[in-house]
Amino acid sequence: MNKRHLLSACFLGAMLGLVGCGQDKPAFKGVDITGADYAQGWELTDQNGEVRTLKDFAGKAVVVFFGFTQCPDVCPTALQEMAEAKKLLGADGDKLQSVFITLDPERDTPELLQAYMANFGADFVALRPSLEQLPKVAKDFKIYYKKVEGKTPTSYTMDHSAGSFTFDPKGRVRLYNRHASGAAVLADDVKILLKGL
Repeated sequence: MNKRHLLSACFLGAMLGLVGCGQDKPAFKGVDITGADYAQGWELTDQNGEVRTLKDFAGKAVVVFFGFTQCPDVCPTALQEMAEAKKLLGADGDKLQSVFITLDPERDTPELLQAYMANFGADFVALRPSLEQLPKVAKDFKIYYKKVEGKTPTSYTMDHSAGSFTFDPKGRVRLYNRHASGAAVLADDVKILLKGL
């Protein structure tokens, strides 16, 4: 088959969704959102009072999850999966950075966030947007959240999106993982990203 016929076959196969031509796309288990024009990063204060951006974690795969510390199940489950994925990566575990962004800055004080992150790993980072910053960062990531009033002013809960975003070591958003996808899925995808694919 000459080059012209090969290109024609390649084009036709790609149109029909049968074959990929050129460089194969990575076989991610999460939802591939490479090239998305949202979830481009942040500039927020962490649990230790330092202003952090995505550039602080250059060279690492970064997983970002939005939640709140008084969440009874979804949030701790997601953070535990991140901790387990880090273990599954073995020697490359230090190349995975977990970032938690609170949707409840009223109750999630820096001290509370420090204690909460310690449950999952010494290097877990919690970011605390101000009440003024929160709507923008949620919009930037297309995150849904809503305060649900409780019986007392401080007993409210938060409804929110439960997926996570994974950035590659170059700081590009690449994946969206639905809640409870599992630590192995995250670890396998991070392995691909760490190869530079």
